[in-house]
Amino acid sequence: MKITKVYTKAGDGGKTSLVGGIRISKTDVRLEAYGTVDELNSFIGLLCSSVNDNHVLEVLYRIQSNLFNVGTHLATDQSQTPLYESAKLPEGEVELVEKEIDNILSELPDKLGFVLPGGGRAGALAHVCRTVCRRAERRTLALAEQATVGTEIIQYLNRLSDYFFVLAKKLNIIDGIEEKIWSKPCK
Repeated sequence: MKITKVYTKAGDGGKTSLVGGIRISKTDVRLEAYGTVDELNSFIGLLCSSVNDNHVLEVLYRIQSNLFNVGTHLATDQSQTPLYESAKLPEGEVELVEKEIDNILSELPDKLGFVLPGGGRAGALAHVCRTVCRRAERRTLALAEQATVGTEIIQYLNRLSDYFFVLAKKLNIIDGIEEKIWSKPCK
């Protein structure tokens, strides 16, 4: 599909269109939710540019594709517009992320303590993805307090932040970088 025009000028007044054409303020909680999911997707793209492990890349690309479904779901006011298939998370995706988390955990050494976010570039970017994902989850929960949001969407975002936590640990091990453990500076 060729992009012929990017700007429409329809948003110049501070409103945007949801799936189905309903116009809302760009400051609406719904837009905050799917906008943060879009931000997460962009950070995952940045993370991908620093990852050399083919399996991890496959998982990240799958997550990126799923986040388009999540964003479409959140951009649909179900009280006025039915969900399109593209707004539904494919069945089994929550479980797939859980399986990835379990697989990574089985590879990690036991280490106690709170980890300072960082490490190598890839590990640090995974931590950024984790925190943006947590914000996306919070924004989605805020939306769910006033509109219909599928429970699988909230579960998926919750599992993704856990995935990015263990992925950061794995990527730091791959890069040969030891994580820094937080030590309480005062007693």
